[in-house]
Amino acid sequence: MRVYLLVMFIAATVAYLTTPLARWCALRWGAITAVRERDVHAIPTPRLGGMAMFAAILVAVLMASRLPFLESVYANPRPLLGIVGGAGMVCALGVADDIWDLDWLTKLMGQVLAAGFLVWQGVRLYQLPIGGLTVGSWGLWTFLTILTVVVAMNAVNFVDGLDGLAAGVLAIGGTAFFLYAYLLTRDVNSGTYANASLAALVLVVLVGACVGFLPHNVYPARIFMGDSGAMLLGFVFSSAAIVVTGQTEQVLDRQRFPAFLPMVLPVAVLLLPLLDMGLAIVRRVGKGKSPFHPDRMHLHHRLLALGHSHRRAVAIMYVWTAVFAFGVAALYLWSTTTVLLLFGGAVVVATFLTLGPLRGRATAPSLESTP
Repeated sequence: MRVYLLVMFIAATVAYLTTPLARWCALRWGAITAVRERDVHAIPTPRLGGMAMFAAILVAVLMASRLPFLESVYANPRPLLGIVGGAGMVCALGVADDIWDLDWLTKLMGQVLAAGFLVWQGVRLYQLPIGGLTVGSWGLWTFLTILTVVVAMNAVNFVDGLDGLAAGVLAIGGTAFFLYAYLLTRDVNSGTYANASLAALVLVVLVGACVGFLPHNVYPARIFMGDSGAMLLGFVFSSAAIVVTGQTEQVLDRQRFPAFLPMVLPVAVLLLPLLDMGLAIVRRVGKGKSPFHPDRMHLHHRLLALGHSHRRAVAIMYVWTAVFAFGVAALYLWSTTTVLLLFGGAVVVATFLTLGPLRGRATAPSLESTP
């Protein structure tokens, strides 16, 4: 665990120190988010925060290769190359979009290409994590892998609407998933380096990058992560989830439900982004508009309309993420009954914070206003 904490500290430090450089690049290259009708920020704000987070991931992964504890992770470099290389491709795509506002088809093609590179390097779904059950053909699992990565990237991008929201959600959910991956590897494997795993390394680096970026991104943000950051986070997280879900050869069978955790936990972590994206697609298509047509009806817009301040709305989204992510991860340690009782209590508290008397008067613009 101490090694992982060291790697996380390295990633956080690099992200924190390089974010001002990314901001300078954004100002110099014109990657600035103007104030649009659907936006919450009040002044034009530079983006390209994803550049700093990618630098943090790259440096942390390179430095971690020198740590004896993680030698087994680097014994087969292809999966890690696929994750870092694909992340670089996605970040470059996001930088281009932050500067030139690419059309949705170009971005989708770039996302599929990055996901395809990931598959080419061996990071691919190929089995269910229940007794090594293999179902379907190579082509089917390849398609499902690419689809999973693309959906995750766009889900994080959809939820990135308030200062500090996406980075905080991924930091919290990534921590829960890291703890699960760490405990799973410790219990399943044996030997001196039993606790070393690719998924745990990738997740802890991701968490560190988010934590280091957050001081610059919390309200009022001095820089946004932009598409270069949102797509990067979605890509890296989904890659780690695929490693755990598709490549864990054995899951402890102390209980029946924990065998499904590798499939359920990634969904729990990204539940809010996935829910926000799903509702947006249904809402927009139902009105005869493109799924990518912007509006002011995202979950964070609704919290603002309820009367929550910017910071309180973000904090509430953090709470809900923690409730679902840690609630599902806790099933690995405790009985289903115990977890359900704790989860029920946490949901009540989160609901009270969302709808209770702590919120102020609704002052947000009409949710129906669109650009």
